[in-house]
Amino acid sequence: MKGVFSAPGDYIHFKSQVPLHKIPIGTKQWRYYDFGPKVVPPLICLPGTAGTADVYYKQIMSLSIKGYRVISVDIPRVWNHHEWIQAFEKFLDAIDVHHIHLYGTSLGGFLAQLFAQHRPRRVRSLILSNSFLETRSFSSAMPWAPIVSWTPSFLLKRYVLTGIPDGPHEPFIADSVDFVVSQVETLSREDLASRLTLTVDAASIGPLLLSDSFITLMDTNDYCSIPQQLKDQLSERYPGARRAYLKTGGDFPFLSRSDEVNLHLQLHLRRVGVEARPDLVKGISKDGSGGSSSEKNDEREDSDVPPKDNGGSPESPSTETQLPEAPESSGSHSLDDQLLSNAKVCFTSPEHVRLPISHAFFEKQQDIVSTRSSFERLRPKATLHQSCFPPPPTINY
Repeated sequence: MKGVFSAPGDYIHFKSQVPLHKIPIGTKQWRYYDFGPKVVPPLICLPGTAGTADVYYKQIMSLSIKGYRVISVDIPRVWNHHEWIQAFEKFLDAIDVHHIHLYGTSLGGFLAQLFAQHRPRRVRSLILSNSFLETRSFSSAMPWAPIVSWTPSFLLKRYVLTGIPDGPHEPFIADSVDFVVSQVETLSREDLASRLTLTVDAASIGPLLLSDSFITLMDTNDYCSIPQQLKDQLSERYPGARRAYLKTGGDFPFLSRSDEVNLHLQLHLRRVGVEARPDLVKGISKDGSGGSSSEKNDEREDSDVPPKDNGGSPESPSTETQLPEAPESSGSHSLDDQLLSNAKVCFTSPEHVRLPISHAFFEKQQDIVSTRSSFERLRPKATLHQSCFPPPPTINY
């Protein structure tokens, strides 16, 4: 890991454009991002033990500009699974969302399954990444679980961080680890204690009313803090689920392999019938003009935002979203459709799932390079053209 963490440029751009919402619901404080057309059924992202709502910023930036609505939440301070179900349902009621699609990683995937089991009418589909079905193995590996609520903060952070493999990683995976570690530093002792309690509290997922065809399992094949045995149990439980294999990506593929993860998320949403509304997306130019709301977002940042100010009812037909364009974005919808069609061909093939995606992105980068070369060739012509003008008169004193 790096000694000094520097926030990525696309994350800084995200923070300047997407407002952070904080609302109290009962005794729980909810911290979340909600971006995209409100008329679209939302994809709600649930992080793992070490994650926050910020770790899904790449999914928010990518999917919202295509016309999807993405909500990323912090796991609130709850101390048992029954309390989680009730708190999450109250949160959905407060933001006026009824039918949802859940994307959960690690502990977030377990909590997503738990909510789908007990509130089946609200959950339309699931995307589970590096997740599990039961907490027994985690409880046996943590004998000091009964005193976790009294454990000092630095010990809790050390325990959480020891679960993240350290050592030499390729740059994108190393950057993802650094980013998540920086998010762990923002969590309070109570937040960490409650999440570890949810991880070791005795519980298992029962049968779901949701059909396997509405479930996607997205796992990495290199390494993960979740034992392979637990991931195999998940595959056996949902034999009819779609599988999206990532050859590499580590524990946080949504950061280290965001392009592939976003494509699989988009494929899943299309397959389960979520219709994107790009016609409601209002772009923002790179120079900040064209309806940029960065100044308003800065004023709303880290402030309590009432739910009704968050865009109103999801059935509102006139809702539009001003979506940011990342400084380094240069894609097109035609390219996205081509990538999606290529991904469909190899969706269940772990050996070839990355080949068409990587090839398409290579072609995309080649287009960018050729465009830059064209500008370089134009520069001498512009200089030559300026030389045609007569020089200014010389004055001799």
